[in-house]
Amino acid sequence: MGTLWATRLARAGLPVKLIVRNPARLQAYEAAQGLTLIEGEHSVKWAISAQIPETDEPIQRLLVTCKAYDAPQAIAQVAARLSPNAELILLQNGLGSQQAIATLVPHARCIFASSTEGAFRDGDWRVVFAGMGHTWLGDSNQGPAPQWLEELQHSGISYEWSPNILSRLWRKLALNCAINPLTVLHDCRNGGLQAHSAEVNTLCTELGALLEHCDQAEAAIDLAAEVNHVIQATANNYSSMHQDVTKGRRTEISYLLGYACEAARDRQFAVPHLQQLHQRLSEHLQRRGLPCD
Repeated sequence: MGTLWATRLARAGLPVKLIVRNPARLQAYEAAQGLTLIEGEHSVKWAISAQIPETDEPIQRLLVTCKAYDAPQAIAQVAARLSPNAELILLQNGLGSQQAIATLVPHARCIFASSTEGAFRDGDWRVVFAGMGHTWLGDSNQGPAPQWLEELQHSGISYEWSPNILSRLWRKLALNCAINPLTVLHDCRNGGLQAHSAEVNTLCTELGALLEHCDQAEAAIDLAAEVNHVIQATANNYSSMHQDVTKGRRTEISYLLGYACEAARDRQFAVPHLQQLHQRLSEHLQRRGLPCD
């Protein structure tokens, strides 16, 4: 998502800079001479400048698109560079990392985001725009929309300012909890869950009750219907968690199932099916030598 946004912002003539992990990655990027955006049969390389976290340059607006478990550490590396009243746009799955970042940099404005856009890499520094979607952004303190949002429109990024972004993030968390773990445990594409509809619907019922108990009743409306629609609409896709496990990468279990189960414990609300699913997934990850946090 980071490279997708960067290339489209650059295409619109906006000033963009990448922050890569370390000098080795910077050297690799400079050797590639830019980011390549692939849309259908069209491929264009954009020579966007890049730097490492330790670069001594103030940051006013930062788009954070790394994995949820990497995001707080990534922000810690650049926290000293943030200008007064800096703005951070956080595009992480699940919940938990956004709140951790907001605590880490209380002087910055953290804007939470949720997107349905599709993108994947088919090589280093190459991004394929796989599907037009929509991005919701909002301030958890329900602040006003920033004026620079117009720049997203000029860049072809479909967006909406959400006055209740937490409801949107809770909804997406519930969708991911009902789909992603089961695709891993049943080793199937999203569409394969149609053979496990009873299990999916049981989870949706429990997730809906949890959302209502967490004062997120709006996020619970017609949850099962949307989950089943997503399963059918993305039947040929592998979930992001399934892809991570297949490639031997750490998953975001702590920010999805882990967060939901912890929220239930904090409120002394029983979610036996979610807890069992969390346990099954944790054991599955351990057997594959992957972290379960």
